[in-house]
Parts: sequence; structure tokens; C-alpha cells
Amino acid sequence: MGTAGARAQGRLVGLDAARFLALLGMMATHLLATRSDSGDPTWVAEVLSGRASALFALLAGVSLSLMTGGPRPLRGEARVARSAGLLVRALAVGLLGLVLGGVDSGVAVILANYAVLLAIGVLLVGCGARLLAVLCLLATLVTPVLLWWVRPGLPPRGYDSPSIEGLEEPGRLVSEVLFTGYYPVLVWSAYLLAGMALGRLDLRRVPGRVLGLVAVAAALVSAAAELVSDRLLAREGTVRRLDRDLWLLVGRDDEEALERLHRLIDTGLYGQTPVDGAWQWLLVSAPHSSTTFDLLRTGGAALAVVALLVWALRALDGPGRSLVAVLTGAGAMTLTLYTLHVLMTSDLLPPAEGRQGTVVQVGVVVVAGAVVALLGRRGPLEGLVALAARGTERLVRGPSGGR
Repeated sequence: MGTAGARAQGRLVGLDAARFLALLGMMATHLLATRSDSGDPTWVAEVLSGRASALFALLAGVSLSLMTGGPRPLRGEARVARSAGLLVRALAVGLLGLVLGGVDSGVAVILANYAVLLAIGVLLVGCGARLLAVLCLLATLVTPVLLWWVRPGLPPRGYDSPSIEGLEEPGRLVSEVLFTGYYPVLVWSAYLLAGMALGRLDLRRVPGRVLGLVAVAAALVSAAAELVSDRLLAREGTVRRLDRDLWLLVGRDDEEALERLHRLIDTGLYGQTPVDGAWQWLLVSAPHSSTTFDLLRTGGAALAVVALLVWALRALDGPGRSLVAVLTGAGAMTLTLYTLHVLMTSDLLPPAEGRQGTVVQVGVVVVAGAVVALLGRRGPLEGLVALAARGTERLVRGPSGGR
């Protein structure tokens, strides 16, 4: 395990472990049932819906900060060159996302939105942890209201992932990526900013008690957001404003109507609340509702997971760290494996649908990640994207470039 050990020493294994969980969580929400036969949310919906993709986005912010200096943001020419490389990286990921969006997989492909998030993050790589945390708080509180306000004036959304075909209507494509799609970048910037703020800490040396405090505080915020949302929704008259037809259907019984409403929305919405809905929809914490309560619930959980894993795995010795690096190796090549997952979920690649196909997909992801980790290699798509980014950096620095 020597090669894997050397590789583990150069990476924060806790971050790869978090990416591994995010990848498996997103796969589970695509492959496993989110509703039982009776219509109730399954454990997949209760535990993973909204949280897995939020973890994915938050980790993008962490990576962005680490690639631009971590606790000491790059300055001057070095920042300009790195930013250019990051923009090329975002462009490559975005193009891949548009290609995958045209594959009939049934997956709401996140990569185009992820790429735009990265590009926006490049504008903020000079910020420190405190400013990023303040911006994250503002985004969490303000962007859901802005989204609710502007959506009625935007083109009606589709329900396909952003794809190459969408370039024929660029205005609609931009609208869906930024505002009306499954992962509206306007609101999801809160996850990115939270990750960037965390990445601006010295994650290799910050005291464990600080990471532990971050994890506990984030978990409490997540739990409190869901609790407060439920209390606000339970107020008399609120459910009537959310869904009058449902309220009338159950005989104007607020309590029963609220219970039925939860059964309808707790498995997740489609990126935001109803366009023509009352403002009280901003009180829900349902997955993919793009409300402040949704951001706090899912973002808090994501932040707690990352802080806890970095804290717990940072203390591992050499052999233990190498073992975890191999077992969670898929977390170091999520672009390749997410792409493979989308293709395997379509008719282009096996396995077939059903429980057996799910087991095969998970097995392929885990084994592929472990093999690449043992060899000390990058995933193929990660390697290509990194090569393009490094080439761009060298070009921008010029023949006399250097840090």
C-alpha cells in the first residue's frame, strides 16, 4: 500500500471520504425508491434527499479554496493564473454536463450548474474565511426570496437536464441553470460559499476542538431549521395558503392537510417551490425547495459531515490513513465516476434497472476508486481536466512565470 500511502499523505483523506459519501448518496437517490408503497418517504428520502447534492456542492467550495491557497489566498499573478486554470476547469465540467444532460438517464445532471458555481467562486477566491462566511449567511437569507420574486417573470422551465440542445435557446438555458432548474445556482451559491469559508481554514492544522465545534454547531442549525419550519407550517391558516385544494379535500382540517402536505413534499421538490405559490412556501424545509430552511437543513448537515470527517480522519496514522484512502478512493475521482453512473443508469451501458443493477453500480464505483487509489493515479476525466487547467496556467504566466 506504499503508493496509496504516499498519495494519502498529500491529500486530506477526510475530504475524499466526504466526496465518497456524497457520490454514493446521490447515486442512492437516483437508484432507490424515495417513497414506500403507502406513499410515505423512505429512509433514502429522509436521510439523503437534498443532503447528498448539498454535500457535493459544499465540497466544491472547499476544493476551490484549497486550490487557491487555503488559509493564505493566492495574490497577484499567481491568483490570475490559477483563476484562468479554474475557469478552464469549469468550462470542461460544464461541457461534459451538457453532453450528459442529453443522455436519457432519468438523472437530473448537476454538472452544468456545478460548473457555473465554480466560475462564480473564482470571482471570490481572494476573500478570507470571515468574509466568505458573511456572504454565505447573506446568500442563505436573501437568495431564496430573490428566487421567489423573479421566477414569475422568467420563461417557463423544462424538466430535462441542461444539455447541448439547450444552446438553441440560450436565454432559457441560462434561466434554468441560474434560477428555475433543479439546482438553481443563485440559491446554491450558499453551499459553495460555506465550503469556501471552511476551506480557508488551515484544515491540516486547525485544532480538533474547532472542527468539532463547527460540526456540532452545523448539526444543531440543521436540526433547528427543520423544527422551526415544522412549527411555522403548523400555524393556523398556513396550510390553507400553501394548498387550498388539499385543505378543502380533507374537510378544512389544518392538521390533516399539513400531514398530507408533508407526505407530498418531504421526498423533495424539483428545485424550488410552486411559481404561483403564496409566500408561505418559503417556510418549508423540503429537499430541493430552495428556501432558507432547506439551505440551513441540508447545508448544515453537509458542513457537519465534512468537519467531522476531516477531524476524525486527520488523526489517523499512516496505515490507517492509507486504508481509508483506498476504501474511499472513489471520492478522489467523482467526476469520472459520476459520469459513469449517469451512463450506467441509461441504456448506453449495463447494468439493468432494479436492485441488482444498483448493487452492480455501487460495486463498480467502490472497486474502481480503490484500484485507482492503490495505483496512486487520477481518474481519467480528472487527469484530462487537470491537464487543461495546468496548461492554461502556464500560458497565462508566460515563459518567466512562477509563483
